Amino acid sequence: MSNSAQFVIAGNWKMNGMLDESLKFIDSLTENPNPTAVEMVICPPYTLLHPLAKPLAEKGVTLGAENMHFEASGAFTGEISPLMLKDAGCHYVILGHSERRDMMHEDHALLRKKLEAAWKHGLEPIFCIGEHLEEREAGTTNDVLKDQLAVLEGTDSSLPLVIAYEPVWAIGTGKTATPEQVSETHAFVHEELARLGRKCKVLYGGSVNPGNAESLMACQGVDGALVGGASLKADSFMDIVGAAARVAT
Repeated sequence: MSNSAQFVIAGNWKMNGMLDESLKFIDSLTENPNPTAVEMVICPPYTLLHPLAKPLAEKGVTLGAENMHFEASGAFTGEISPLMLKDAGCHYVILGHSERRDMMHEDHALLRKKLEAAWKHGLEPIFCIGEHLEEREAGTTNDVLKDQLAVLEGTDSSLPLVIAYEPVWAIGTGKTATPEQVSETHAFVHEELARLGRKCKVLYGGSVNPGNAESLMACQGVDGALVGGASLKADSFMDIVGAAARVAT
């Protein structure tokens, strides 16, 4: 699948998951209540990509990875190439997550290389953007997002892309942006994408859970969610999928 559904609900497992428990997770997944309206995506750690590819596909779930190197092969000890992700069965790859930007010091130049490599080798990037709390409080959120989106300048607008807006202060903190903040920021992101000649889905991420998913999916300009902790349990992940299905028109 590629953006045919109204909503994309993507689970980012981060550095969590062993094989046995992950297979049990898949067994526990219930049927997607509206597969034409909601695309289900799971992005597990590298070690789980290949063994989970087939069982996820059988459940109608698209496979994604959490990161990748920009080279197709070579002397890059410990890295994973886009060709390896394709070989494992991936459609999506998360790029630019704030944890990679902050902890691994990934900058705009590196992310541009990764985006171009993903497109070259047939992967669809889920490109993450978002501001820190001090930037939100200083009123510079739009400036930060505009700067991060500038990485797309001059790229082929026909190539597949999903944006994930994740306010850094809301990731794993239990804090969630208000519906007003979400709608306002997503509107700006869509406007900026239009300026760059792109029209694509913009997901919201940041402590999305079964309790707030429906109100978040109902926000103007929200095309789905990038879900962290709540995607580690099948019932909570499916509750979020169900919330999106109820909002879908």
